[in-house]
Amino acid sequence: MNHEQIARAQAFHQLHAAAEPLVLPNAWDAASARIIENAGAPAIATSSAAMAWTLGYPDGEQMTLEDLLGACRRIADAVSVPLTVDIERGYGSDAEETGGLVGALLQLGVVGINIEDGKDPVTGRLADARVLAQRIACIRAVAEHRGVPLFINARTDTYITPGLSGEARFEETRKRALAYVEAGAHGLFVPGLADTQEIARLAAVLPVPLNIYVGYPGAPDAATLRELGVRRISLGCGTMQAVLAHLARIAKEALKEGRFDTMGANMLSVGEANGLFAPTTRVRGEARRSA
Repeated sequence: MNHEQIARAQAFHQLHAAAEPLVLPNAWDAASARIIENAGAPAIATSSAAMAWTLGYPDGEQMTLEDLLGACRRIADAVSVPLTVDIERGYGSDAEETGGLVGALLQLGVVGINIEDGKDPVTGRLADARVLAQRIACIRAVAEHRGVPLFINARTDTYITPGLSGEARFEETRKRALAYVEAGAHGLFVPGLADTQEIARLAAVLPVPLNIYVGYPGAPDAATLRELGVRRISLGCGTMQAVLAHLARIAKEALKEGRFDTMGANMLSVGEANGLFAPTTRVRGEARRSA
């Protein structure tokens, strides 16, 4: 039993009950994770979309499991704070395959999971809630078997999938949330939920922490969301979207104007970038991180 991993998992649970909401600027690789950790983040969360874009895939479970696990391994090796991973709809045809993926992530030291109901790939409408409930129950069983109090954050896409609106959408969100909690979820993530009154209503009826997405212009600030009852705030793929937009400005300025001011105005030194990572030694062709 990995006592260090258990301690990190317990600490991650406790972060959801702190005086201030847990703010997670999402990472996509080892460098972004270390930048976020250095900025003071008490935990690291991955963005599935940003990770996919980094590896040359569109979002939507297009990465191979090998790519996903490889990226997560590099992040886990680079950071010392708790790590939670977005696994989209579970990367598998059934709950058992999702459980296998979670088992592999637990071996890497991961202490949290994001998993969503999403769209039915055939109909394009919101997937049957029973599918995610079954996967959550399996994930919970795998984690308990390994003795790790894995934090399961269940995402419902009721606010970003066509077909629902108004009070019917809120009620469907509430029903799904309670079903996912009953199956074993420890938190609920509702991307697209932006109305302050609805956020407060949902936070009030949930028995678990509410997670809100803020990766868009004009999102409420952390103080406002705290007053509404939100316990976890995700920047999601918004972090990488902003980085890519900044890179586009640098490239356009260099290519069209022959100037490099945007790049030079705010950049890490080579020493600072190298300092993000501990030195490694090579043993039989493999990189080993120095103590």
